[in-house]
Amino acid sequence: MATDRLQFHEMGLDDRILKALADLGWAQPTLIQEKAIPLALEGKDLLARARTGSGKTAAYAVPVIQRILTSKQNVREQAVRALILVPTKELGQQVQAMIRQLTAYCARDVRVADISGKADLSAQRPILMEKPDVVVGTPSRVLAHLSAQSLDLQASLETLVIDEADLLFSFGFEADLKSLLCHLPKIYQSFLMSATLSEDVQALKELLLHNPVILKLQGSQLPDSSQLQQYSVQCEEEDKFLLIYTLLKLRLVQGKTLVFVGAVERCYRLKLFLEQFSIPTCVLNSELPVHSRCHIITQFNLGCYDYIIATDEQVLADPTTTAQAVEGKGKKKNAGRAKDKEYGVSRGIDFQNVSNVINFDFPTTVESYIHRVGRTARADNPGTALTFISHTELPLLAEVEDALTGDNAECALMPYQFKMEEIEGFRYRCRDAMRSVTKQAVREARLKEIKQELLNSEKLKTYFEDNPRDLQLLRHDKDLHPAVIKPHLKNVPEYLIPPTLRGVANPMSGRKRRREKPKPGGVVKTTFKKDFRGKNPLKSFRYTGGRSRGGKAGKS
Repeated sequence: MATDRLQFHEMGLDDRILKALADLGWAQPTLIQEKAIPLALEGKDLLARARTGSGKTAAYAVPVIQRILTSKQNVREQAVRALILVPTKELGQQVQAMIRQLTAYCARDVRVADISGKADLSAQRPILMEKPDVVVGTPSRVLAHLSAQSLDLQASLETLVIDEADLLFSFGFEADLKSLLCHLPKIYQSFLMSATLSEDVQALKELLLHNPVILKLQGSQLPDSSQLQQYSVQCEEEDKFLLIYTLLKLRLVQGKTLVFVGAVERCYRLKLFLEQFSIPTCVLNSELPVHSRCHIITQFNLGCYDYIIATDEQVLADPTTTAQAVEGKGKKKNAGRAKDKEYGVSRGIDFQNVSNVINFDFPTTVESYIHRVGRTARADNPGTALTFISHTELPLLAEVEDALTGDNAECALMPYQFKMEEIEGFRYRCRDAMRSVTKQAVREARLKEIKQELLNSEKLKTYFEDNPRDLQLLRHDKDLHPAVIKPHLKNVPEYLIPPTLRGVANPMSGRKRRREKPKPGGVVKTTFKKDFRGKNPLKSFRYTGGRSRGGKAGKS
């Protein structure tokens, strides 16, 4: 019963933290917060496994802040007291934002710095010289600062947190993490937070934790069918494009949607395909600058976009593969930018109010599926996951179903009851669109997007810091248009809509939501060519001063 649950005000928290929690609208703690916060406040080491979206970030952030406030009652000296390690830059920025929200009423006493970005070490050094109470960063970046002696943890560190612990080794941070441990004091409190308890997490546990309390909450790694509905549909390559066109163009999928693909090239191919039908989408992948990626996520959370096409590149699991791939492509003309190995969209990022996740390409591992689908149905919100499966991927589907139904039979993927023969009328339109999406068009789109986002990234870094309101004008879902756009594909004729869908499909509803493009600043061209009498000054000039004593204007 809810009345028996431990509440925030019963945990002995500082009033300033309670006020911040109230401002966030958190009436009561989630299960992981209810169990973890009291244990952490007692000084115990924790290994906590809870599904994505369950509130793990606040579960460690609240006790970290409380401990710092308690320490400062006795020792006022400024020092780095907590270190939070994250696998990706995007997650680092999100953790910093969460801590700032929780310290809204004690910001002078608890300062936080995120050093996971791509800025030069010399640019971040002044921030660390001020000794922020909490430092957030990736293991490689923290180790670099420790080696450069711009960060010292030996004397002051009280708490170490590793968020998304199951991903640290897979992102290639094992050596960095072991080197980093040499710079830590002998006694400190540790928290390991993870969505899965893999062998990597067990190895971390042996390295970092001392007599930990292990919290295994929620038997299933994903919510049950009452909150998260999971569907699968078997379709081959051409049918994938046909189905996603139908779902998005006829608005059969409602609300904000994340579409996951397996590679950067697929990302742009799908975006160009949907552009043919005037369906605006954002692209999110490891080639884009980190500032642009974080801005896209922020704008998506604010409701600026409905659809994001994100890559979940398995190559990131093995950094040596990335290096080999870049070397192998070095001789080619279209080698492109090196991928950011600290990129992660499906991992740990809090996309807010996502109604649907569509796996356009099937994930290659069970963990990847859990992290992808975990972007929806977060906290107590409902969500839907739809996975496209080709006949070659059926063994992978069986693995995922075995893993999900091991603890909870209600987590199984149900077949998506969709009659493909009813949308055969759209197939010729999809083929027509695909003819325009050539390899050359994809390559040009990829280069154009990267160049544009690099420019945007510089603007974000400098100009928009001083002009935050202008940030809204910078959109990331603009058409790339390297392919030939065929205007007749924009609208859907009534006769093509299947009779069974005519009551629910609304292909025109998306138009009303399109915002008007902002008018360009600077000099605006006038329409002198139009012959409007009375508007052209050369034809309607009247002399109003001068010789007529009666004050009447004389015509020139």
